[in-house]
Amino acid sequence: MSWFARLRGRRQEPDVPVAPPAPTTAEILASAHQVEQQIAGKVPAAVTARVLRITRTVDDMAPRLDRLGAGSRQAHTVVATATSYLPEAVGGYLRLPRDFADRRVVSKGKTSLMVLCDQLDLLGVTLDKISDAVSREDANALVAHGAFLAEKFGGSSLALAPEAGLDTPQVELP
Repeated sequence: MSWFARLRGRRQEPDVPVAPPAPTTAEILASAHQVEQQIAGKVPAAVTARVLRITRTVDDMAPRLDRLGAGSRQAHTVVATATSYLPEAVGGYLRLPRDFADRRVVSKGKTSLMVLCDQLDLLGVTLDKISDAVSREDANALVAHGAFLAEKFGGSSLALAPEAGLDTPQVELP
């Protein structure tokens, strides 16, 4: 606030930092698919297969992120994978000369290609666990609804056998 404004008795509200809005589903999907476009014809098949696995899971998960709850670690992991982790991993690999990246050992007996594949495998497994947890919750809701209907409208094949119940495991993130 200026000295003149203070003199006149005017108070200025302090600036409150505003967090950027969360990316939309379209932005999340576009980020993941941009990586697909970046690698087209530039990487070995092993990298392409892993990136496609990740982008398919992001395609499946992005519209369902609201089921994970606001501020959930799992939702954050899906968004960060599509918008940051995947593009950064692949971008680092693409900046290297192909011969160096694919043949020169850089860490613990591994080439940059092998390091990238390890990173993509970790991202893929993590997203698969999150996707499975969300799908299990949806399946549990379906089973519970069937039990409700069976109880409300009479016994049928909708009644649950004790061993038919699904358990929702907690997903541990690295």
